[in-house]
Amino acid sequence: MKLALDEFLLKQQGRKILFLGREGLFSHQESQKFLKRYDIELATTLDDGVVAVIEHHRLNPIEEDISYLAYDKGIPLYKLEDFERLLSASIDDDQVLMSLKLSNDQERIYRLITNTHIDDKLFIKLLEIYRWSDDEDEDDNRDRGVVMATLRRFLSYKPNEEDLLYTALSIKRLIGETKDPDLLKALLGFPNYKFMQKGKRWIRLREVVATNPYIDLETIQKLIRYRDNRVIFYLSANSSLPLSILYEFAKMNDKDIDEALATNHKIDNVLFATLLGRGDRVGGLLLAYQPIDMSRIEMIERANISEDIYALLGQNIYLDRVVIEYLLSKDIDGLLELLAANPSLSHSDIKSIYDRDVFRYHIPLSTNPSTPVEILQDIYDRYFTKQDILIGLASNPSTPTEILKELFELDIYEIHEKLAANISLPLELLNILKIDTRLRNALTSNKRFTDTITKQLGL
Repeated sequence: MKLALDEFLLKQQGRKILFLGREGLFSHQESQKFLKRYDIELATTLDDGVVAVIEHHRLNPIEEDISYLAYDKGIPLYKLEDFERLLSASIDDDQVLMSLKLSNDQERIYRLITNTHIDDKLFIKLLEIYRWSDDEDEDDNRDRGVVMATLRRFLSYKPNEEDLLYTALSIKRLIGETKDPDLLKALLGFPNYKFMQKGKRWIRLREVVATNPYIDLETIQKLIRYRDNRVIFYLSANSSLPLSILYEFAKMNDKDIDEALATNHKIDNVLFATLLGRGDRVGGLLLAYQPIDMSRIEMIERANISEDIYALLGQNIYLDRVVIEYLLSKDIDGLLELLAANPSLSHSDIKSIYDRDVFRYHIPLSTNPSTPVEILQDIYDRYFTKQDILIGLASNPSTPTEILKELFELDIYEIHEKLAANISLPLELLNILKIDTRLRNALTSNKRFTDTITKQLGL
């Protein structure tokens, strides 16, 4: 019975081993240095002193003949991958990193990066000392190999998604998914790739890193040192940043950066008050996206903002309970209309709006997933001829199934479009809707439909 390679090497002092095939992850010199620990030499031919052969998975015809001869002689054959795994396990991370920093041996760094047997900690350190090609838009084979090695190691993907490893766009996905601050720091050293977003807008790699809530202070400071207002914009919206840094951003008095700060839940009341005085656009974002308690309501009302901006409080899902009650006591149509569509409201809140019996409020109530079923039924019965209402009900996942079926039977495209995106529509009706190619986008946004298709395809 053939011994495992590590056990075999321990018993071969003073012997020789022959390697067949080209070098793999380690050079001839590195392999030789490793075997010296076992007092084993490298052979150049299959002579009498050879006690084992280590083979690359691809051999030329001459090497294949040597392999057959070794087998006939009863000499054990081992895979190069097993040897590489054993050598990788013996690596002293600190020693290797020190050697590489002194030598700047980029060929060796690259081979180690493509080594799947080293641990993640060493891999990340190697990324930090890898030297990328000067032209970030040029397709460099080695750079592409580093990207693929990084994605293969850290990106979650299914076996049928191997193509993800061949696109830099997957780097954007990895940056968004990872929770490892050290990996994020290393990814910041990648070329500043451009990624296309929805709406055909470009975003750069540094900007994507700036959005991740797990970046540490060292990475934050490095991002700031780029002196790029686009990067600062994305950092300003990141709630993981220290408040002191957000104060510094506010001092820049930049419109775009102020808008990003206005959506950041990390800001305190001092920053809230400062931003409230920087125009309707910034003020509107504060009212729509910031947590609002009564102390902030007082600030807002002292600021004497317009009724239209004030109404934006109605779409805010971070309102304190007492604030909701206070706003419901107001007689502002725009405010109540937005509150009617706010899913954070309770059933009793929604009923109080419905009981005002204002048609303008009933349209958003028909779309609100928090609207009680009995109110949705009553809206449907009262406004069966009002297409705006029917479209709202068709989009609402809380609408009773029987109503959704009746809406389907109306055979109106605008209603079908909303039904196609509704996760509560029965699957048999979704399958009928997929015949209409105009509904493709709506159907692909429907998780129930896409999950079913994925399951059917065995993906």
